[in-house]
Formats: sequence, C-alpha cells, structure tokens
Amino acid sequence: MLLGLAAWVLPLYVAAQSVVFINPGKSDEAYWVTSAQAMQSAARALGMKIEVLYAERDHLRTIELAKEIAARPKAARPEFAIVTNDNATGPELLRILDGAGVKTFLAYSSIAPEARGATGEPRARYKGWLGSLEPHAEDAGYVTAQALIAQARRASSQAADGKLHMVAIAGDRTTPSSVRRNAGMAKAVAESPDVVLEQTVFAGWARDKAREQAEWLHVRYPDARLFWAGNDLMAFGAMDALEKAGSTPGRDAFFSGVNTSREAMDELRSGRLTALAGGHFITGAWSVVMIYDYAHGRDFADEGLDLDRSMFTNFDAQSAQVYLARFGEGFDGVDFRRYSKVLNPAVKRYNFDFAQLLR
Repeated sequence: MLLGLAAWVLPLYVAAQSVVFINPGKSDEAYWVTSAQAMQSAARALGMKIEVLYAERDHLRTIELAKEIAARPKAARPEFAIVTNDNATGPELLRILDGAGVKTFLAYSSIAPEARGATGEPRARYKGWLGSLEPHAEDAGYVTAQALIAQARRASSQAADGKLHMVAIAGDRTTPSSVRRNAGMAKAVAESPDVVLEQTVFAGWARDKAREQAEWLHVRYPDARLFWAGNDLMAFGAMDALEKAGSTPGRDAFFSGVNTSREAMDELRSGRLTALAGGHFITGAWSVVMIYDYAHGRDFADEGLDLDRSMFTNFDAQSAQVYLARFGEGFDGVDFRRYSKVLNPAVKRYNFDFAQLLR
C-alpha cells in the first residue's frame, strides 16, 4: 500500500522543469512584457523555473540568444525553450536549440506548412521540437475590421462616392501572425461591398513608423476615415498623425488595434479607439501548462502537435474595465493549475479561450 502511495505522489516530487523564453519583443513593450508576466505566473503556479530573455525587436539578437543558450554548460542549459517564428527565425532557432539538446516549443507564431522544407514536422527531423501553439490570428483581423466598418456605417462616414475608405497598417510581411491578421481584415473587407481598402503598409509594429506612414496616407487618401492596425502601438501612431492633422479620433476618423495594453484599454473606454481584440498574450502561459503536462507524462500530442486555437476576445468598454480590474496588477491571481491535465484528470481537451479568465 505504501509503495502504491509513493507511486501516486511521485510526480509531485520530480525536479522542477526549467524553461527559457526567448522573447522577440522589447523589455518595455506592453504586449511582450504582459506575455512574459503571464508565463511567469503560470510557471510559479506549477512549480517550474522560467527565464525570460528579450531580443528587443532585433531578429538577429534572437539567434544570438539561442546560440548563447546552446553554449552554456550542459548542466546550466534549460530543459525546454519557448520561441516564436517572428521574422522567420523559427527554423534557425530549432536548428540551434535542438543541436544543444534543448526541447523546443513554438508559441505565438509557428512555421507555416509551406515553409517546412528545412524543418520537417515536429518530432521528426528535429526530435526536440515538441510542437506549437498559435492563437487563431485571423480572428483578430476579422473582428476588429468588422467593428471598425460597423461604427463607420453608424457614423455615416461614407465619402462622396458612397463608399467607406480604409487604409491598413500591418506589422510585417513574414511573421505568420501578421500575415493571418491581415487575411482576417481582408476577409471582412471582401464581405463589405461598401468598403474600399486603399492600401496596406507595414510599420514593423512600431508607433513612430505608423505615425509617419499615417501622415502621408492621410494626404494620399483624404477620403479614408477608417484606419485598421495590426497592433495597438501602430493604432496609436495613426491616431497621433490624424490628431496632428486636425482630426478627432472616434469622431472624424476611426481606429482599430490589437493587444491589451493599459493605454489601449483606456483609449477604448474613452471612445477614441473604436475596436480592440486581445487576450492572445496568454498563449505563452498556456504553452507553459502544456510543457508541464508533457514533462509529467501527459503528452499533448493526442490533441495534435500544431495547435491553432481561438484565444482573442473582442473587447468593449465594459470588458476593458473588467480586464483592468482583474489583471491590472498581474496574473498571480489566475490558478493555472486548474488547466493542467496532469493535475486535473477530468480535463480532456485544453480550453485556451481568454474570455474564460474574464468570467
């Protein structure tokens, strides 16, 4: 009987798993800082060690960080690494880390099927590539564009030709999440015959670049009153530009964004920002839960090695207020243990929807 009890409690006493997150964002960038904080909260809840390394939006630095990890003495290397495929760095990150014996998980942006000639599938060429988890990025582009168009219709913002004119400020050309957000936006436009998408530009996720682009877009397309942006910082840049030109956001021009920064929530509540999708920062925390389960003998492979799940919430003023009240000080109040299949055998399928955390 004692032997059976020891076997039952054994998973509680195995050595804590060590995880490193190579964060592609800046160490003062709201989205990527929030992503890291949620991961750290999940790791604390599950008794895991986590290290966060910021690449500061330098994709070459991302590769350097992977090389630094691989060069550590074997005993000092993490057991697992969570990385992203921002700016198509995923294949090189896999090559470096797999060669060093570090098991790797791709979160936020994985490698598109058509780009896997150099990598193969998870657990094949690179045995330590465990799998991937991506938020269904099309959702963000689609729901924000829909909300933007609906508000412009309510405000009777049609030009003399009877059309609503839109410009889009996207992130980059290669990161899968950027490509898919743009595809969602394009789908919403295609479903709206009264909308003209004048031009899509790429601002590299940066506020200052978006501000510069919005200035000349406003001059080139004076009828454009809808500004769709792939993240919150680019939306703010476009708002800065239009304000400088004498327009009032939310009245003379309408803006949408993605992410859950405090500034974005405040702008949404004030009505200056028309549409906001977010919550997908939680992808990293869910990845930590999946790695925990994998390390404790409950492989997520039964759900698939490449998971693409709905995570985005379409925020309004009320849900923005709930979010700030609940998570304004961090995520240690979330019991991430309840989402583990190891700790909760009744959980048969992971639920990654962010809205559940708001309820």
